[in-house]
Amino acid sequence: MTGVIRWTGREVLLLRTAMRMTGRDFAALVPVSQRQLVTWEGRGESISLRPGNQEALDTLLARAGGAAQQRFAALLTERAAVEHDERAEELLRRDPRAVKHPGDGKVMVRVEEGIYLSGPADAPVWVDDFHIDVYPTTNLDYDRFVRITGHRPPRHWADGRCPDDLFDHPVVWVTWHDANAYAHWCGKRLPTSQQWEKAARGTKGRSYPWGDEPTAAKCNVAEAEIGRTTPVARYQSGVSPYGVFDLCGNTWEWCSTAEGGGRYELKGSAFTSPFERAAPSLRNAANATMQDNDTSFRCVSRL
Repeated sequence: MTGVIRWTGREVLLLRTAMRMTGRDFAALVPVSQRQLVTWEGRGESISLRPGNQEALDTLLARAGGAAQQRFAALLTERAAVEHDERAEELLRRDPRAVKHPGDGKVMVRVEEGIYLSGPADAPVWVDDFHIDVYPTTNLDYDRFVRITGHRPPRHWADGRCPDDLFDHPVVWVTWHDANAYAHWCGKRLPTSQQWEKAARGTKGRSYPWGDEPTAAKCNVAEAEIGRTTPVARYQSGVSPYGVFDLCGNTWEWCSTAEGGGRYELKGSAFTSPFERAAPSLRNAANATMQDNDTSFRCVSRL
């Protein structure tokens, strides 16, 4: 990606996030003062960096290493998709299955119709084709919904505004009704539990999105001892056969499948859950009015 990024304060913040560095350490590498870095990141799109700074950041990205470059590409793609930013179109073309939904601009992939192995007993179940969000709904996604519709913001947003340090984390403190309202607003739906499970396990009934090995390090569960949500593109090695992220750990996700009595199914487990609860075949449910710091959602569509 060297030489194709137009560096503004926004991209600088994304690169620092991808490299998982403090402001002081990152500023020393550019090199600029920490105060200058804070100014860049605070002004976001409104600031244009000098050619020398642009070249220094190009060099820093080129030397960042493959893992950090992948995280940066994923963060840039996710944010660009929300904002309909043409600068990341090339990144979106890496996967021919990927499309941007016209409603909220999120990246989605197609899950073909057919049979998959469902539940702990691996029962064969037919599911029609659908598209599913590659990433859970982030705070940044939900912020646009709140600003346009006036919907109630989540309780962890100070002054009702999306936290800058959580823009790429899954939105939490949302009820089933909040999740359904977002889906309806952008012309999508919440997935059925069967759609969600097929996107996670593929057609051959994998125990986990990445395969059959119980590897807790591939997801954000209690054993990781992180104790909070993580960026939705962090676990590159934990993606499903369809390239979908965070289908184990990080946050539980609301589904449209009703359990009766005002309860709906949840899938995926969370950073608060032990790994033994992370298998996509397992079932969970909660009252539609429940909201917590470990519950989020993603959407599906027929496009």
